[in-house]
Amino acid sequence: MMQHPVPDERRPANDGPKAAARNRAALVNAAREIYAAYGLDAPLSAIARRAGVGQGVLYRHFPDRVALAGAVLEENVRQVEQAAAVDNATLADVLGVMTWHLTESAAFIGLLHAHESGGPSDIRAHALALSERVERGLRGHLPDGHRLGAANDLMLAVAMVSGAVTGPTRADRECRALAAWRLLGVEVGPVRPFDS
Repeated sequence: MMQHPVPDERRPANDGPKAAARNRAALVNAAREIYAAYGLDAPLSAIARRAGVGQGVLYRHFPDRVALAGAVLEENVRQVEQAAAVDNATLADVLGVMTWHLTESAAFIGLLHAHESGGPSDIRAHALALSERVERGLRGHLPDGHRLGAANDLMLAVAMVSGAVTGPTRADRECRALAAWRLLGVEVGPVRPFDS
């Protein structure tokens, strides 16, 4: 039996492109949360549920797991670059944003090491390009003579800190990341996402 809307009832508005942009952003945020809790192999259905959309919506935006992880990584890198582009930003400020992403996103940690591991060459190349963007953002704020100024020292320190980012909660991971930076003798600003 077909039901017709009662005259006083309103159907939800179809927001068209606005809904698509909102759904995409919700999927990226949900993926970041799910990846942080369960790793990169978490079920895509869990991400769709967390975002409040169906799996069909997920697949319309991201045809596969790699595309979704790539979107999370791109957002992480973009925030580090935005923090680095702020007038008067210091290395500590940029490291604070990067450290937030390390503690929040397992995908971001994977990015920093993916180009060194096996796997498809296109994924390794993409990971390398993103990792180089992070390095440029950080290196642009290294004062002359900084202890991490030598050729590979900066990204080696980032890799060492990312290896320390473990723990069941984001607070645990942040505590360990800050301890690792402290052991390296590096000051880190407030650990938070970049707010434009």
